[in-house]
Amino acid sequence: MSAVHRLIEAGRTLVEAGLSPGSSGNLSVRDGEGLVMTGTGTQLGALQPRDLAVLTRDGAHVEGARPSKEVPLHVALYAKNPAHEAVVHVHSPYAVALACLAPWAEHSAVPPLTPYSLMRVGQVPLLPFAAPGDPAMGALIGDSPHPFHAALLANHGAVVSGETIERAVDSAIELEEACRIAVLTEGRERNLIPVEQVLAITGRWGTPWTPAPVG
Repeated sequence: MSAVHRLIEAGRTLVEAGLSPGSSGNLSVRDGEGLVMTGTGTQLGALQPRDLAVLTRDGAHVEGARPSKEVPLHVALYAKNPAHEAVVHVHSPYAVALACLAPWAEHSAVPPLTPYSLMRVGQVPLLPFAAPGDPAMGALIGDSPHPFHAALLANHGAVVSGETIERAVDSAIELEEACRIAVLTEGRERNLIPVEQVLAITGRWGTPWTPAPVG
């Protein structure tokens, strides 16, 4: 399946899962020496080939629709995870809600409540606020000291990368569920997964987790 058709399918899946209200969110995939990205103002559940933009790897527009203003966000996450081939950015309700709260820890806004989020995404730092489309978003990703495949953007939403667009979509859906559980348990005494088990799970699945400093 071509990059274009995979993006169209990914957009439909995200909308059906409730992660992309209205015309919010954007997707991209690496394709040869460039990127294919959703255009500005497009509805992910109704994408057509004409709604997609072709970019260079560093984000310069080559042809097609006018790309989403979040190009710097995507380019920076590819640079952080060079083996990944796709990026998903959504304004899903619980990711936005958790991104409006103080983070659970410096390295992860999402506490280790379920093994599935650890298996899919690992730690999820909360990045400082930058206005949508601000090139500073790319710098915030590049400057973060923590490795991550997914991050929450303060008061904004979530961004996730993956080895494939299908994997990135699955991870975004799992992250939204993890955020939902975190919001529902906020302010209560939680039973967290023990740190040794967190490290065992993330180590087995190849997802990042930064152990808390000792002492």
